[in-house]
Amino acid sequence: MPDDKKTAKKAALEGGSRSSPLPGAEGLPRAKPEEVGMSSERLARIRPAMQRYLDRQLIPGAVTLVARHGRVVHLDVIGLRDVESGNQMTADTIFRIASMTKPITSVALMMLFEEGHFLLSDPVSKWIPEFADPRVAEPVPPDEFSGLLPYRLVSANRPITIRHLLTHTTGLSATPRGMTQEEFMKVQQRQRPDETIGDFVKRYAKVPLNRHPGEAWNYSRATCVVGHLVEIMSGMPLDEYFRERIFKPLNMPDTCFYLPVEKLDRFAACYTPGEDLRIQLTDAPTPESRFVKEPHIYFMGSGGLVSTISDYYRFDQMMLNGGELEGARILGRKTVEFMTKIHTGDLPIWLPGPWAGFGLGFAVARNIDNINTLKAEHSGPTPWSVGTYTWGGAFCTYPFVDPVEKLIGIVMTQVGPYRHLNIRQEFTGLTYQAIVD
Repeated sequence: MPDDKKTAKKAALEGGSRSSPLPGAEGLPRAKPEEVGMSSERLARIRPAMQRYLDRQLIPGAVTLVARHGRVVHLDVIGLRDVESGNQMTADTIFRIASMTKPITSVALMMLFEEGHFLLSDPVSKWIPEFADPRVAEPVPPDEFSGLLPYRLVSANRPITIRHLLTHTTGLSATPRGMTQEEFMKVQQRQRPDETIGDFVKRYAKVPLNRHPGEAWNYSRATCVVGHLVEIMSGMPLDEYFRERIFKPLNMPDTCFYLPVEKLDRFAACYTPGEDLRIQLTDAPTPESRFVKEPHIYFMGSGGLVSTISDYYRFDQMMLNGGELEGARILGRKTVEFMTKIHTGDLPIWLPGPWAGFGLGFAVARNIDNINTLKAEHSGPTPWSVGTYTWGGAFCTYPFVDPVEKLIGIVMTQVGPYRHLNIRQEFTGLTYQAIVD
């Protein structure tokens, strides 16, 4: 590695220089923490916490952002966006945000709800006939087991509705859970290069359900179906709908399904934990990355977007504002309130944990005092207010929005899987401990 790159890499690993404005921070509404009831001294604790992960080579680098009352009070970068090249992490680094796509897709469909295109109680088969007459896999009693299949098929006791899609209560299969995961794995693989998401959705509709619709919360690719409904109802490909109806109005220029080659110099590399948990490269920021490479025709509503921390902040601030940002109204206030309330009752939401219920596209923090079945050690991962909503990405990108404290926090790095890391929970706790008003 050339000497100048070695010097840059050393500086980044040690925290780099912050004497000049961070690239990518231009245009963000800023304030001193004390102006919005937060402590500069306490927010400064975020950086050493990120540094500890960096020192152990568990992450390549990270970008962190905290905003309150519509003003960014903390924006920091640390480490490298590409360890192999020695390129420093920057505030305008572009990340794979994976399932952070889901809330955007859910917002897109609810924009069409506001235009009168559907009711949440409408069956999905009204637009996608393949979802008519769904079948459910049920365990075969031992005395009836034939040795052919471990389950039998029965008719679903109700149709799959749009509400079921948005709340992940369809019963649709997904790995690693459910009796029909083998069938799911077969249909989720793209069959040909020119395939669209609609082709997948039609195959997916024929996979037997693992539960009757509405009976259980189960993470799946239901939001791919949501995205395809956006395409059907709007008459636009999902990427175009996102761009014209959400990203342009909100001034999110770096959020897209496939990164333009001219922006590769800001694209982060992606890593996975090795045997010793130190990061190993899995996806280099090159034209061969699946987030860049053509054809650009397969748009997953459940994942696939790339974005920057400032772009996603603008999306979250729009939600916190009740559907509007800087004069651009995406949703009505009551629709935002409706989306971010719990729609799943007391159903266990196994992926985020027992602290959560689920709204229309978001996990929502419960009032844990009223849940008798929760043990004390499961009372919640952070000091979130009741009603805080969130949904993170598979490569350890993570936002949360707290309507009570008017607070937004976002941390982005590129490591997946990340279950061995507590970086998301620690960042959240560090954000809340800085509130002093």
